[in-house]
Amino acid sequence: MNPLFALVDVNNFYVSCERVFQPKLEEVPMVVLSNNDGCAVARSAEVKALGVKMGTPWFQMQDLARKHGIQAYSSNYTLYGDMSSRVVQVLKAFTPNLEVYSIDESFLQIETVLKQYQDTIELGKKIKQQVKDTTGLPVCVGIGASKTLAKLANHLAKKHKQFAGVCDVNAMTKPELYQWMSETQVGEVWGIGRQIAKKLKAQNIHSVFDLLQASPQGMRQQFGVVMERLCYELRGTSCLELEEVAPAKQQIIASRSFGKLVTSQAELAQSVATHVARAAEKLRAQNSTTGALIVFIQTNPFKQYEPQYHQSITIPLPDPSDNTLTLTNAALAGLKQIYKPNFRYKKAGVILNLISDKPTMQQSLFEDVETKGKSVHLMKAMDSINTRFGNAVLRSAAAGTNSTKQEWQMRAGNKSPNYTTQWDELPVAR
Repeated sequence: MNPLFALVDVNNFYVSCERVFQPKLEEVPMVVLSNNDGCAVARSAEVKALGVKMGTPWFQMQDLARKHGIQAYSSNYTLYGDMSSRVVQVLKAFTPNLEVYSIDESFLQIETVLKQYQDTIELGKKIKQQVKDTTGLPVCVGIGASKTLAKLANHLAKKHKQFAGVCDVNAMTKPELYQWMSETQVGEVWGIGRQIAKKLKAQNIHSVFDLLQASPQGMRQQFGVVMERLCYELRGTSCLELEEVAPAKQQIIASRSFGKLVTSQAELAQSVATHVARAAEKLRAQNSTTGALIVFIQTNPFKQYEPQYHQSITIPLPDPSDNTLTLTNAALAGLKQIYKPNFRYKKAGVILNLISDKPTMQQSLFEDVETKGKSVHLMKAMDSINTRFGNAVLRSAAAGTNSTKQEWQMRAGNKSPNYTTQWDELPVAR
């Protein structure tokens, strides 16, 4: 049986999450802003129609916002992450063969479940309706004989109303498919970035159909094996399998710009300790340990009239660890070495390196088994409590307390409640 893929993509994901719990925002032009309420990272269809580009700074949109009533919301990553998980749970009911590609996209392999439905369009409509009924989120479904074709089909489903949100390029006749490919820019092909698109256009490859006609071997010589695979995928030959189990990350980065510039080592220490805790949780979630970490701090490079300082340090660990307290102590020791007074810092962060699989890591000859056991139980308890009662409910003292004024925290002037993860922020029906 030939493979058949469906790509399910939530429309304007961040915006749609906000609208689920605030129906009054439907058809209202709105944007969701990046960290510290800086740039637009999500735009409603109404805002896109006004010509606002992705990444446009909010301060540059003020006049447009007043004129058209654009609403701006701070990013609520806790809400978005939970809503994403709920969508995935709905999709798993359709097929066990699923790859979570990003927070708002998932690939499904569907050839083995088609016998339950009249055709692929019926399945796509069923998926679309089920996600909407269960989570309130609108999705589009693209279906094709390869992941690249499914991605293309999803693009068509989003851009052209006649598909009603579900497009199967595999069911099209060749003339029909080639016509759609001819009308679609080559830059819309999954995996082709802006620079590669420019190089392709310099060779008169402007549309998806132009790329389809190009020699896969010739494309490989110029752009590498990935481009060759994309060419074959466009021809309906599946070269990219589902990654049903996400590979463990080989590097974990936790960093965030400050809501206001900070100068003291104490504030930087709280920030670094907070980032370490978040990175360590991700490390434990993939059952890994780290053998070294990097701490970095930097001033604001855009304030060129101010003194600039950007420094980092690598801290090797005596033994690989996933213990938040161990990693925090190492990070704070590193921060102490690189910190310089009389600078206004904009950002700090940590990077975990030398990541290895915990079950197979090299054990220390002098390791205290009892202490190690206590560490494992402590981290397990911490993760369990934070999962149940909210992020960072239980944390190291170095990360600060609720009574501590943390001015370094990012700005979020208009963040919606955590409707689905906090008891005291549940939506109220009136």
